Amino acid sequence: MKHFRVIKRIYKHERIREKIQGTPERPRLCVYRSLNNLQAQIIDDTAGKVLLGMSTFSKDVKGRIKDAGNVKGATVFGETFAAQAKAKGITKVAFDRGGYIYHGRVKAFADGVRKGGVEF
Repeated sequence: MKHFRVIKRIYKHERIREKIQGTPERPRLCVYRSLNNLQAQIIDDTAGKVLLGMSTFSKDVKGRIKDAGNVKGATVFGETFAAQAKAKGITKVAFDRGGYIYHGRVKAFADGVRKGGVEF
């Protein structure tokens, strides 16, 4: 059985998903946070396609940070993710925090993406 906290996060994420929809002009940036790593995807919900997916396991990120499970690592990951998104021509996104509190690593990732030049 899943932990109660995980179930509550999933319910929050479902409420967020009712309001946020990724379109071709403004795709959805979805974040998943585990204990030691972060994963992010840019999704076009109308077509049902993932335009860009990346995690802290990626070679680009792993070489730049020592520990991916902290705020500093999340910021570097956000900047690297934004550079990849800009290379694909994505400049505006709708941020989906995945039911997590906008604090700590999630906030640091978002700030890194904004610093990289992606708007939301």
